[in-house]
Amino acid sequence: MQLAQRARVANQRRLRPTPLWLLRAAGVALVCAVLVPVVVLASSWLSPEVEIWQHLVETQLPRLVANTLFLMLGVGVLVSVIGVSLAWFTVMCQFPGRAAFEWLLMLPLAVPAYVMAFVVLGVFDFGGPLQTQLRELLGAGWGIDVRNRASVIVVFSLVLYPYVYMLARSAFLSQSSETLEVARVLGCTSRQAFFRVALPMARPAIAAGVGLALMETLADFGTVAVFNYDTFTTAIYKSWFGFFSLQAAAQLASLLLLFVGVTLFAERRSRGHGLFVQGAKLQHLRRFPLPPVLAGLVSAYCALVLAFAFVLPMLQLLDWAVGEGVSQLTSRFFALLGHSLWLAAMAAALTVTLALLLAFCRRFSRGRWGSIFAAAQLGYALPGSVLAVGIMLSFSWLDRQWLLPLQAWLGLDPRPLLMGTVLTLLAAYWIRFLAVASGPLDSALERVKPSLPEVARTLGAGNWRLLWEVYLPMLRPGVLTALVLVFVDVMKEMPATLLLRPFGWDTLAVRIFEMTAEGQWQLAALPALTLVLAGLIPVMLSIRASRGR
Repeated sequence: MQLAQRARVANQRRLRPTPLWLLRAAGVALVCAVLVPVVVLASSWLSPEVEIWQHLVETQLPRLVANTLFLMLGVGVLVSVIGVSLAWFTVMCQFPGRAAFEWLLMLPLAVPAYVMAFVVLGVFDFGGPLQTQLRELLGAGWGIDVRNRASVIVVFSLVLYPYVYMLARSAFLSQSSETLEVARVLGCTSRQAFFRVALPMARPAIAAGVGLALMETLADFGTVAVFNYDTFTTAIYKSWFGFFSLQAAAQLASLLLLFVGVTLFAERRSRGHGLFVQGAKLQHLRRFPLPPVLAGLVSAYCALVLAFAFVLPMLQLLDWAVGEGVSQLTSRFFALLGHSLWLAAMAAALTVTLALLLAFCRRFSRGRWGSIFAAAQLGYALPGSVLAVGIMLSFSWLDRQWLLPLQAWLGLDPRPLLMGTVLTLLAAYWIRFLAVASGPLDSALERVKPSLPEVARTLGAGNWRLLWEVYLPMLRPGVLTALVLVFVDVMKEMPATLLLRPFGWDTLAVRIFEMTAEGQWQLAALPALTLVLAGLIPVMLSIRASRGR
């Protein structure tokens, strides 16, 4: 008996992966790195900028709060209405063009909100071609101001509704047909079955989609800057570059972070203690045939959303880009493209490597350790401007307290090693997009049966050989997906890049901001079109995955 127990213990030790304490230490280090900017922002209130805050309270703060609240409310309602209605029609109803609209309606996700913003202004603004022609017909005194709150809400909603659409569509597809049939047997019409049965069951997915849309809205800087619509994000930028006060920017960033926290808490609280249980996935979905007139209206509705959210903006960008011709294909453009590609590639490699480490930490740690490691994904909830301020404060402290004295002690010429370097950008990117990379990697790792690495260890494979010959080949699809997602997100990221970029490290997103700030829409068209084409890659991956459902 004792010999058998000793053999079993020896076998378990041989099967044990990389020392658990080492994995946990690495995971805790990642969590601390993500939380450091948050702690630094909170500590900024230890020395408040009294004069700047007095000026903000007297002139801007009430308007900033009101604008941010109205923006969140408007975007939340509109993306819910558009996303849920489109998901229900394409899943449960039969109408002309349904099969094509089912995946075409995901395409607006490839359009950055700030690109949509300057296209809308370039076409519909007072000096744009549309109003110019209308004034020729209706008189010189005619005109409409599109730089208002409603326009900002519509722009955000057109590019962010796919978050709600995709998640609601997935929820409707997974609902049990028997449940809906029982509701019909009990006397519910199609409309009543939707509001009383299907919609409540899909509520968690819809809430998650709305939450993602609101996080993107709070994190945005380019769109609100183009419309001159002041929110906390624009106030952070003005405090940094207008008042030259990083401390005031940090305090504003902490308030924006409070908005994010309240939004997440409210979404979680709204669910209460209810359970939302889905039935089995529908294998043979019986869609409701719509009357001819209603079917035509639904087709027109889908086409109208797709036209305004993707087709017309793309045609306008293409028209501007072709109008400028090859004059935009200068060394300046290719330098910006090179910076964007290099930063995206480096950030993707770093982020996916750290996400892979985090995935293994969660794989071999259960219970409270899993919850601790999950906190490393909170960086995605941090708006880029908030993260930029926290990283800048952290790096400036490290330079001032450690690196500059160390260089002086070594007899070197003291100079900042972190502030104003590419390292600050890479730190912001991996903290912000670690959650983006973690999703595909976690999903791929879950498909690796524990018996496979155990068999490899019994055959004498060590930790590194096990990683290279067993795990990585099986994780390759998830790794490639994570690389693509992070690569494209970094290409489109504007707020953190705008605040942290070193001198001479402008990107396509920064170029778009500079040109739109001067009203030169045509010059911003080619960089914008490049980013949209890059953004189509993850959208196509999503479409392919959804077709496989």
